[in-house]
Amino acid sequence: MFAALRWPKASWRSRGLAWWEATYWALDLETSGLSSSDQILSVGLLPIQGGAIAYGAHYYSLVRPRRPEALSAEGVRAHHILPAELEEAPPLEEVLPEVFRRVAQGVLLLHFAQVDLAFLKRACRELGQPWPAVGVVDTAVLVARLNRHRARLEPHAQPLPSGLRAAREALGLPPHLEHHALWDALATAELFLLLRERLGLRTLGQLF
Repeated sequence: MFAALRWPKASWRSRGLAWWEATYWALDLETSGLSSSDQILSVGLLPIQGGAIAYGAHYYSLVRPRRPEALSAEGVRAHHILPAELEEAPPLEEVLPEVFRRVAQGVLLLHFAQVDLAFLKRACRELGQPWPAVGVVDTAVLVARLNRHRARLEPHAQPLPSGLRAAREALGLPPHLEHHALWDALATAELFLLLRERLGLRTLGQLF
């Protein structure tokens, strides 16, 4: 049974905090596809605490889908998660509380946030769980902000691409293992730290 969680007062609301005083949870999902009928297959979470990535506090889990028949060969080629691996994985009603327990007092950090948020919010509705009052920082939005900043300083500069891999490459970050929830979460965390520095953002409120 997926018991409802009680959310504590969110620390992210204190937007005057120095940015490094907040805890950020970089999150990524691997899903069976991008339509409303697709399912979450894995979750990766990695915190940034005190302005640095806390590698040892990561969370990763496969998720047993409710409808295994919905898995496609095309999806397996993308995320490399085999149906046999998911048979013994915990169901979403066990994984989501573990996710929300971690992020309840922090700030969610995602790349193209609307994609993963749509899956998470739909899962909450299906399980009768209220959506937590967490702040969300989207690194794709920060890339767009940096593009606007660069355009003012260098009108003829080539804009940075918005995709996670391409944005990292354009900013000089190393390649990472794509289509793995934990590695993509790490890639998002690294991109966030670089973007914050490039934009000169000093307070939590400036990130939103």
